[in-house]
Amino acid sequence: MSRLLALVEGQTEEDFVKSVLAPYLVNRGYTSVSPRLLGNARQRNRRGGIKAWTSARNDILSHLKQDQGIIVTTMVDYYGLPQTWPGRVQAPLQAFADRAATVEREILKDVKDELGGNFDQRRFVPYVVMHEFEGLLFSDATGFGRGIARPDLSPKFQAIRDEFPTPEEINDSLDTAPSKRVEGLIPGYQKPLMGALAAREIGLDTIRRECPLFAGWIEELEQRVD
Repeated sequence: MSRLLALVEGQTEEDFVKSVLAPYLVNRGYTSVSPRLLGNARQRNRRGGIKAWTSARNDILSHLKQDQGIIVTTMVDYYGLPQTWPGRVQAPLQAFADRAATVEREILKDVKDELGGNFDQRRFVPYVVMHEFEGLLFSDATGFGRGIARPDLSPKFQAIRDEFPTPEEINDSLDTAPSKRVEGLIPGYQKPLMGALAAREIGLDTIRRECPLFAGWIEELEQRVD
């Protein structure tokens, strides 16, 4: 299998897969890497966001059943993930490093249970972003500022980054989630446009270096290609 379908949360992640992730993975052996909004997000005026697990699961199962030759992955934010998703209620009780893994493990189990014993679980790679896409952008404060044409904000981005061991640990409360911190500095922050521009400026290698959970996802995808 050398084709990858990435089911993503919103337009920002869709653009990230197209412009940053796809070229990298094609160079690593995939013949195609395509994003698709998960759970009919496009019908909600491209606002993104994730529906209840039953809706998302149906989408995942549909793709896995219809095309036996693809690998399916997800890219969804832990912050704001509905409590109906497998493992989401238990995850906050775990150590930070195990929270995303708890959700990912339970998602995989649920999908495997639905598809039966003959399902090749190598075809499904769930990934949950800790805590949300904006957190990854703090991998490079200078690149973040430059990418959104606000280099004056780079020191403030760096000050936020310096409070945490990794960008993925920037926390997820209603006031201090990564996107809320960005919105506090940029009123009217446009995630689909600015987030994608910043990610392209920062680059995959830097995000991998700074974000170990993200790096683990990329490594897993690299290992799945034939």
